[in-house]
Amino acid sequence: MDALWIMLLVVLAVAFVLVLRWRRPTWYWMTFGVTFATVRVLIRYRSVMDACGLTVPPSRWRMALARVANRPVPEARSPRILRLRPTATGLVLRVKLRPGQDAFDFSASSDRLRHSFALHNVVSQEIRSGVVELRMTGYDVLKRVRMPAAVPSEVLRVPVALREDGTVHHRDYRQVPHALNVGATQSGKSVYQRTLAAGLAPQKVALVGIDCKNGVELFPLAARFTALADNPDDAAELLAALVQYMARVYQLIRAEQRINVSLPDAEITADIWDLPAHLRPVPVVILVDEVAELALAASKADEPRRDRIVTDLVRLAQLGRAAGIYLEICGQRFGSELGKGITMLRAQLTGRTAHRVNDETSANMAFGDISADAVLAAVQIDKNRPGTAVAGDSSGGWSRIRAPHTTLRKAVDICNTHAHRTPSIPELEPFRPAAPVRVLVGKVQPKAASVPAF
Repeated sequence: MDALWIMLLVVLAVAFVLVLRWRRPTWYWMTFGVTFATVRVLIRYRSVMDACGLTVPPSRWRMALARVANRPVPEARSPRILRLRPTATGLVLRVKLRPGQDAFDFSASSDRLRHSFALHNVVSQEIRSGVVELRMTGYDVLKRVRMPAAVPSEVLRVPVALREDGTVHHRDYRQVPHALNVGATQSGKSVYQRTLAAGLAPQKVALVGIDCKNGVELFPLAARFTALADNPDDAAELLAALVQYMARVYQLIRAEQRINVSLPDAEITADIWDLPAHLRPVPVVILVDEVAELALAASKADEPRRDRIVTDLVRLAQLGRAAGIYLEICGQRFGSELGKGITMLRAQLTGRTAHRVNDETSANMAFGDISADAVLAAVQIDKNRPGTAVAGDSSGGWSRIRAPHTTLRKAVDICNTHAHRTPSIPELEPFRPAAPVRVLVGKVQPKAASVPAF
């Protein structure tokens, strides 16, 4: 009878562990998975390193010593483990390379390491010369994206997604001023942009939007936007006003430099961030929802407007960083077929994010000049996982990310809550968005009321 109860308890315990692993992978990992994985990695380490070709032959003096002492030939040496640290999503293994090894060897063997250690994913990163860190995740963290409850936020640094290694992906405008975001319909591109706008809303920044889809994406967030345009004609005028504002900011920087012999080096500035706080202009983030609507010309009459738009975008991308102007350009495609000057604009966009695309050519537009592996990863994104993307920059580094599903209601509530933070810029005042008009079917539409200046 006791054996029957013991067997029943064992079956219930196994069932509990399996259900926990299925429904709450994070809890399973923190309770059981991290222990099993740590033991498995330590036991298999030497054999896995040897099977993956990550060992080096014994040195000559060890070979000579073995011959003199008439001992067996020494075995190949594996990289030395410096630290094995568990995390909420996996393990972090830091190893010291042996002479003759290269960090690229570990990056090329990441798939074999993943299978050998029976983990979900392995990402290799060189920490410093001779030290490589392997970030191993124990489960699919992108299946159900749960952002950490408390993520430290800085000015112009917004947590927007979760990476495949379990870390938070930030959109940092101070490090990467301008970025490109491509993706097909229903790929999660608009949700990513919505998450970005909601993350910037509590900060002291000016949001400027260009949404040529009649404003359906950005105009619900109008309470937090300093300027909005919903058609190419207004967009052309808005971009021209931004260029004028940029020129005024540069005049302010020039006036405050006052370079002389007695001026300390730390007070010499070439951008807004070294200006005194009371003189520093508010940074401006420009969100362009669909760049193709700005770059396409349906007739000869539209070409002058199109050329002005592309020229102003290129000028803002080339000169805007020092004036505190940052670009976030979204589109389904961003190739040379959009016309003259578009590739020059793309070359200025350091950050690249590619959601699910319909063809390899679209992925090449984002990562073709950066990394062939990133192009392949963008093409392989599953259509049943909206919000999944490949994020990288011009340095060649990239990673898979997935943004949390931010509903439009949540983004609207955040923007309305922080509407009082919306700054007023004189050059952009004519483009201040009006309050949305309530659609009443079968009745006369009321006049739009102006949003009060904040």
